[in-house]
Amino acid sequence: MRWPPPADWPMAPASRLIPCRPHRWHVQDQGHGPTVLLLHGAGGAAQSWRNLVPLLVPTCHVIAVDFPGQGFSRAGTPNRAGLQAIAADLAALLRQQAWTPDLIVGHSAGAAVALQLVLDDLRPARGIVGINAALATFRGAAGVLFPLMARALAAAPLTARIFAATTTETRVARLLQGTGSQIEPAGVRHYLRLASDTDHVDGTLAMMAQWDLTALADRLPDIAGPVLLLTGEADRAVPPATSIAAAARIPQGQHISLGAVGHLAHEEDPQPIAAIIADLLR
Repeated sequence: MRWPPPADWPMAPASRLIPCRPHRWHVQDQGHGPTVLLLHGAGGAAQSWRNLVPLLVPTCHVIAVDFPGQGFSRAGTPNRAGLQAIAADLAALLRQQAWTPDLIVGHSAGAAVALQLVLDDLRPARGIVGINAALATFRGAAGVLFPLMARALAAAPLTARIFAATTTETRVARLLQGTGSQIEPAGVRHYLRLASDTDHVDGTLAMMAQWDLTALADRLPDIAGPVLLLTGEADRAVPPATSIAAAARIPQGQHISLGAVGHLAHEEDPQPIAAIIADLLR
């Protein structure tokens, strides 16, 4: 997406573009207090935290990033969009900026990145919060077909252009409803901007094509520190059973249900999540 963010983009005044090889990262950095790092899910960007951040900044230093190639972040290379590469490059950004997160909050694929950071020796004092964490590998035929389809889409030079050119607000709203979530019209329009941008779609497809959770799933028992996995009972994208099973394998893992919300729980009803974060930081 074109830099700088438009004036009506969520939290645009807090936006910065920070070079850290090999990428240029879009970061929204605001507030004072304990540092909370927010990691969005695949296909989203820092805008997905638009309803949660205002509840945190009065008492926290909040850092929200766009993953390489997504949102306003510029990927320096298309070959570093997998889980381990994103975590390693994000850790380099944190070191460069001298940011030490007290708590990392990840949504969906962002929760996997958060856990990978811990496996790579980052130690947030208050641990990890995963919101509808995407931590399960696909089973059976889906385990073969989904990665192959993602790689084929990412390799097709016109895929992103065609998708972006044919995306409508109705189509985006239908996709979001398919996650089990109901978000406000302005939120739908922000996703429409993302889905209409060729670079963002390219970045999302690259992430899908290179994503592999096998090693992370095998190492869940090695994760040190507290991990709290939150789930929405209406989530149609990642079943709550995924987080329940993962929490059981993590030594300090816990699971809490957020009730009848969908995959985008932090956008639908951010207040309970903000309260949980406040309790953990307290």
